[in-house]
Amino acid sequence: MLLKFKRLSAWLILCVCVACTGEEAKMLPFESFFANPVKTSFLISPDGNFISYLQPYKNRLNLYVQTVDGKQVNRITNETDRNISSYFWANNNEMVYMKDRADDEGVRLFVVDKVKGAPQDLLPPGKFKAKLINPNRLKNNELIIALNKRDSSVFDVYRLNIPKRKLEMAAQNPGNITEWYADEDGQIRLALSSDGVNETLLFRESEGQGFKPVITSNFKTTIAPVGFCGKERTCIYALSNQNRDKMALVEFNCKTGKEEKIIFSHPDVDVIEGGYSTTTRRVLYATYETSKKHRHYLDDSVKNVYQQLEKQLPNTEVRINGRDAAEKKFIIRTFTDRSPGAFYLYTLADNKLLKLSDVNALLPESELCEMKPISFKSRDGLLLNGYLTLPKGKKVTDLPVVVIPRSNPEYRNSWGFNSEVQFLANRGYAVFQVNCRGSLGYGKEFWIAGFKKWGTGIQDDMTDGVKWLIGQKIADPKRIAIYGNSFGGYSALVGLYSHPELYKCGVSYSGLTNLFTHLKAVPPYFKPYLQMIYEKVGSPEKDADYFRAVSPVFHTDRFKAPVLIAQGAKDPRVNVNETNQFVKELKKRGVPITYILKENEGHNFRNQENRQEFYRSLEKFLADNLNKK
Repeated sequence: MLLKFKRLSAWLILCVCVACTGEEAKMLPFESFFANPVKTSFLISPDGNFISYLQPYKNRLNLYVQTVDGKQVNRITNETDRNISSYFWANNNEMVYMKDRADDEGVRLFVVDKVKGAPQDLLPPGKFKAKLINPNRLKNNELIIALNKRDSSVFDVYRLNIPKRKLEMAAQNPGNITEWYADEDGQIRLALSSDGVNETLLFRESEGQGFKPVITSNFKTTIAPVGFCGKERTCIYALSNQNRDKMALVEFNCKTGKEEKIIFSHPDVDVIEGGYSTTTRRVLYATYETSKKHRHYLDDSVKNVYQQLEKQLPNTEVRINGRDAAEKKFIIRTFTDRSPGAFYLYTLADNKLLKLSDVNALLPESELCEMKPISFKSRDGLLLNGYLTLPKGKKVTDLPVVVIPRSNPEYRNSWGFNSEVQFLANRGYAVFQVNCRGSLGYGKEFWIAGFKKWGTGIQDDMTDGVKWLIGQKIADPKRIAIYGNSFGGYSALVGLYSHPELYKCGVSYSGLTNLFTHLKAVPPYFKPYLQMIYEKVGSPEKDADYFRAVSPVFHTDRFKAPVLIAQGAKDPRVNVNETNQFVKELKKRGVPITYILKENEGHNFRNQENRQEFYRSLEKFLADNLNKK
């Protein structure tokens, strides 16, 4: 089981007194940044004899399979309406995949034979959601899957027998279970229940027993299971911030409800991952993230593998994306901030790498720019971190800047390749990303500091960052834009009306406009989290004045700068009728508006032609508004 944690004056950490060295970048076609990858999502079959990947066919990502030597290649799907979004090997002969969908449609799960093709539906029709519980360790060809098909507000657990195409309920949700966990033998032995604010970890030694409560904590305290400790039935590895600010990797006793040992912790940031082997049932490394991700090794053989890989792939980030059942052959993914990277096959026995494909060979690394970590103090003294990407070959003074808020208020920005960032830097803009208060990864206190701070404290952190850029004379104060997706789109709109003197223009892509309707539209399966959401975001009843103050829909009279808005008509999170009305109000008040509405899209544009239309419009919009001093 591998579970990631879901939930002094201003100074530069790295010198940014010069931008990317050398001549100014050649302007690359925008299609090169947002094209479907040549090949992506490589995996290896459990027996290690076949390699699978996604590749465009008729402009949609489809599933291909080749022999390890690459001599035989077959396309085994013919999807033409939407991309295949994810897949995994169910056994040595079959793969299970999901398709991209508009967000309000039911889940579609298919199984396909690696030779014959001919995909078959695995689930009955219906508008229900799915959570895959054990896609990387199927036992007896059974997938453990949580579905809210019986009751839209809760997820029951089912066993889906792949060869028999048979779905059977394995555990019915009593109404308060929010997460289910299976051990490496496919037995459902852990669960998490919630009363809306407090969460209880439930445990049983075998499926024949009933669940017993282990420990109850307020949701601000996390105990996230990583895997079971070998043959010890009551011991699990977990990520925990119990009685501490930072998340640590621990051994946890499910009988006593206590941590037995802290395996690894970091003084400044959370541990965000425990690298766990389902074969040896041991935790192999801990991952933490400062300006970049780092691994603390707990197993010398794993450390040796990564060191051998890093010798052959210097100056690049190395990730293991897949492995065979024997853990002798591995799919390796590489990347840097200036390169989307490549996929390789690594064979442990002979320490050899075979390159499978570049992710996007259309983007020469020499024309792209470094993503530099930065740090500054907020107005109330909070240390904030982020990244600044500067255009190639330009002086770092009076640059046009695009501020990109986070798409989720809790997700932090991370170092690595970002096609949007590189596209904007290639067009001559400095790109600024701040990990505002409320971001996960910096400890419990920093996360809690973002509660009920939408449009206020979180927005102030962005504002302070922009003013810092101006103070450092990096930004031209008359040429600053703000562009975001989802929560970032909301932040862009708030920035435009709350600081019209700061932003020349703004872009909202699936950005919400009204906190009242946003929370009232919470889907049924979010209901167990509702009190938790109210504590983090606010209550429409108790915090009505705050919601009104920070909802863009109530401040159309304060918008002055040009706005680009993009919206999918099937977006379940942002009501399209409300966005239409918002656009209408801005037009009525004379605000320059560019509006892109796609009838066949949800919260994010999935189809390639729609994505390219959006980025073409974004390019023109920013050029029209930022390229004149």
